[in-house]
Amino acid sequence: MLDFQLQRNSFGRLVFTGADGGVHDGVVPVHAFPITAPAEGIALVSIDGHELAWIDRLTDLPDEVRILLEEELAQREFIPEINRIRHVSSFATPSTWQVETDRGATAFVLKGEEDIRRLSSSTLLIADSHGIHFLLRDVNALDKASRKLLDRFL
Repeated sequence: MLDFQLQRNSFGRLVFTGADGGVHDGVVPVHAFPITAPAEGIALVSIDGHELAWIDRLTDLPDEVRILLEEELAQREFIPEINRIRHVSSFATPSTWQVETDRGATAFVLKGEEDIRRLSSSTLLIADSHGIHFLLRDVNALDKASRKLLDRFL
């Protein structure tokens, strides 16, 4: 049983009502670990930065609250996941990468090799020249041609 209520107001912002009856408009959900545990560890934070509630797991929530939070998080967090590397313009940086992601095909500019961060032995986070982060969840799941292109930068 939740000790709070969550709904959208007429402006589309989240409204939090606590067990004490306190109402907070413009609440923001914040992931503790958006890449490694996207369905766990979510704080509901007021517009002044105070944590109002902690959610251990999204799956523990009633459907209507879970759906609201998933929609809000999807709007706030844009991290396309790379499924395939189709082409790299040059093995020297900066270079333009043409990739296929879970959100469609795109191209981005890699400014330097330091913009490829290793999160685990098989997970990478790649920042493009505009600051957009691309997730490569499992290097080993890439096709052979994609791995060969990527190896030139690692």
